[in-house]
Amino acid sequence: MADGQRTSSVGTYLIRRLAIAVLLLFGVATITFVLIHLAPGDPADLYLADEMDSGARDAVLAAYGLDKPLYVQYGLWLGSLVRGDLGWSIAHRRPVAEVMRERIPYTLQITVAAFLLHLALGIGIGVLAAWRRGTLWDGLASGASLVLYSIPSFWLAALLIFIFAIRLDWLPSSGIQDLVHIPLTWWEMTTDRAQHLVLPVVCLGLGSAAYTARFVRGGVLTSMAQEYVQSARARGAKESSVVMRHALSNALLPVIALAGLSLPFLFGGAVLVETVFAWPGMGSLSVEAVFARDYPVVMATQLLLAAMVVAGNFAADVGLVLADPRLRGRGIV
Repeated sequence: MADGQRTSSVGTYLIRRLAIAVLLLFGVATITFVLIHLAPGDPADLYLADEMDSGARDAVLAAYGLDKPLYVQYGLWLGSLVRGDLGWSIAHRRPVAEVMRERIPYTLQITVAAFLLHLALGIGIGVLAAWRRGTLWDGLASGASLVLYSIPSFWLAALLIFIFAIRLDWLPSSGIQDLVHIPLTWWEMTTDRAQHLVLPVVCLGLGSAAYTARFVRGGVLTSMAQEYVQSARARGAKESSVVMRHALSNALLPVIALAGLSLPFLFGGAVLVETVFAWPGMGSLSVEAVFARDYPVVMATQLLLAAMVVAGNFAADVGLVLADPRLRGRGIV
């Protein structure tokens, strides 16, 4: 296939994937809208006293457009979304975009750090287990990976708090800042924030790292059985060079897809982790919005999570196409 035809094929493939991503977001937005509005109760029940008359309740519903038929509400919300308007928060009484803008940086702090931790640990432990296959290191790494992947994140969070915050008193158990000794200098603020980040990041990253480690181990072992690896051994290459330069380079191609999917998984896991550690990010905002029946915030947070999942899939597709020319050569894209 000529270079021009391959470039055109890749461009067509990516445009097709992008169109599918837009349709998926539309479907997720529609389903979420219907489900949240079919839930029993409405926001007026939370913000009005029992002794207030029905007129006050109707006024609250009318103020937020909740007195209109469901299809009309959907049309108005979808039109606002297309214009970039996420609506007005019922609980916070200000624009949803403003509320989310305050929370997103905190979620990015723990998810990006957890993403880097999960890649470093997952790839490192997976390579070590494959390199030392059948040894004590392999058994410990494989067993620990299986246990960590099986532990629910909320239970792991409670365990980390009990050990490192309560028993050992090494790290803070919750929040983003020490309220007793408020840092004054930039260095003190940075150190304090880093200490508060450790437990949520470890809790969020360990589960993904455990899965990635088992995935990498299997990929490296499969690559080490291939002929080109055996040829490298026959030429007298060191075992470390065989593993790192030959086996790992091919085993990491599927990890690109896995990494693209793990980032939205981390955003989803942040809901529980942020709630347990009282971290004021998007996860805790989503939980608060559900209990407050803050429909616009619930819709916005769920749409953002869906966008992360779709973006992760799209990034994984792009990464595989760019990293593996064989996909283009075989006409897969």
